[in-house]
Amino acid sequence: MNLTLGDIAERFHLECRGDTDTAVNGIASLQEADSDQLSFLFNASYKHLLETTEAAAVVLRPEDATACKRPVLLANNPRRAQVAIAALFDTLPMPLPVIHPSAVISDNAEIGQRVAIGAGAVIERGARIEAGAIIGAGCQIGEASVLGAGSRLFPNVVLYHDVWIGAGGIIHSGAVLGADGFGFELDLDSGDIVKIPQVYGVRIGKHVEIGAGTTIDRGALNHTIIGDNCKLDNQVQIGHGTVIGKQTLISGCTAIAGSTKIGSHCLIGGASGIIDNIKIVDHVEITAMTLVSQSILKKGRYSSGTGLMSAKNWKRSIVGFSKLDEILKRLRRLETDKKSSTGS
Repeated sequence: MNLTLGDIAERFHLECRGDTDTAVNGIASLQEADSDQLSFLFNASYKHLLETTEAAAVVLRPEDATACKRPVLLANNPRRAQVAIAALFDTLPMPLPVIHPSAVISDNAEIGQRVAIGAGAVIERGARIEAGAIIGAGCQIGEASVLGAGSRLFPNVVLYHDVWIGAGGIIHSGAVLGADGFGFELDLDSGDIVKIPQVYGVRIGKHVEIGAGTTIDRGALNHTIIGDNCKLDNQVQIGHGTVIGKQTLISGCTAIAGSTKIGSHCLIGGASGIIDNIKIVDHVEITAMTLVSQSILKKGRYSSGTGLMSAKNWKRSIVGFSKLDEILKRLRRLETDKKSSTGS
């Protein structure tokens, strides 16, 4: 796009200091920006980069403006400004609202207005595709599933039967929603492992984004539910019957076992594990690689595991950890002997 700094300032109601005719043809970091790109200062601790950046201009807070010799746009929240400005340079293709001739659509499916359906997509009977939805190439939408208005499935997304996606959803490639949950029972008489039918579906709220390769299983005794405005990263596993409140963010490679209830406004760090049948209340932050092995009933920040250290020290620490129970027992005996000797 051929924009000027003045164009951007006017569009987003930002104060401009410097030449408003400065050309802006893209965005980049302070370290990587070229002379026709706009950059951003999010944290004052990186102000030293303003001295060497080649950016055409910088978006920053008013209190940081004096440290910049280049034209600036003033924003009280530069990160929010970046979200708006970046949309001007987003290269994501938007397909025309047409149905590719190779798509296979059941006569009993309901297709709304201005829907785009890519090559090789399959839409089964009873499915409903609401207005403005985009379905990428190779997607499959099962019986009685619903894709909400304005939602987008990137190529090769699979929705099993009875999966509902709310309006404005974004589902990235390789995601599978509605596969059977991991439900089995050991038959003690025969020794067989018996499969438990997963008879409920998946219900996804409005404006939910689900990352590539993420799997959300259907439920055995209740729907698996993801609340409005939740954001799930790549390769997240959500077990059957799990319920997640609104505006919760889950980072990549996290695994959540079945029948867990997670509150609203939670932050779950990458590669965390959450066991089944527990409850986590609202406003809980779980740091990366934490194992949640019991319910969390008070909001706050939680972690588990050991901190990073050299391999040599870690091995020594593990040896000490294995002896911790014995050390505690000895400490209790010493305390008991001390009390006895003092007569207290």
